[in-house]
Amino acid sequence: MKPTHQPGQDAFRSVLPEDIDWRPFPAFPPEVRLAIVVGDPTKPGLYLIRVKVPGGAKLMPHTHPEDRIYTVISGVFYIGLGDCFDGDKVSAHPPGSVIVLPGNTPHFHWAKSGEYVTQVTAIGPLGLEYLDSHDDPRELHS
Repeated sequence: MKPTHQPGQDAFRSVLPEDIDWRPFPAFPPEVRLAIVVGDPTKPGLYLIRVKVPGGAKLMPHTHPEDRIYTVISGVFYIGLGDCFDGDKVSAHPPGSVIVLPGNTPHFHWAKSGEYVTQVTAIGPLGLEYLDSHDDPRELHS
């Protein structure tokens, strides 16, 4: 039986840092950027994205339906669990840290000490639902 490949993984290739295409993402605050590195997060299958959050930015409480694995690439990634943002309940994860986040877990992020970049690996499609619709940037522009 011929092995099947995940989307975007049927041939050898590399992605160099200078080739990463950082773009706005409608579900994020306007200053936050997302880069698709491998796969297509809008479709079923493995995807790998990077998220760049500038210092001071907050991603308010939200959930993702998919299980996620975060790897901290640079900066310090502050994440807290729960339905309400609480800066006193975030934990700090330095570069090289790996965080396993089960799907549908309410959580929030804060770039408390400066810009950070995380890499997210998951099985798509990517979903993001804010617990309070007033926190959803997509609602502000509709």
